[in-house]
Amino acid sequence: MKARVHVMLKDGVLDPQGEAVRHALGGLGFAGVEKVRQGKVIELDLADGTTEDAVREMCEKLLANTVIESYQIEMS
Repeated sequence: MKARVHVMLKDGVLDPQGEAVRHALGGLGFAGVEKVRQGKVIELDLADGTTEDAVREMCEKLLANTVIESYQIEMS
């Protein structure tokens, strides 16, 4: 069983890494990129029977800083 957690900064939170990527893309000639938000993907190999609620608790306690980040969970 696997879970994939997508963690992104919440809207309104300054994203200096995303801004650096946007600027670098412009410098490389890629026109038209107006905004970049950088996040992370965490993949978990889970024991059978691990629930989405357990993964949500992992996110709330460790994987995401819920003050400034949001997350989405995909279970497969």
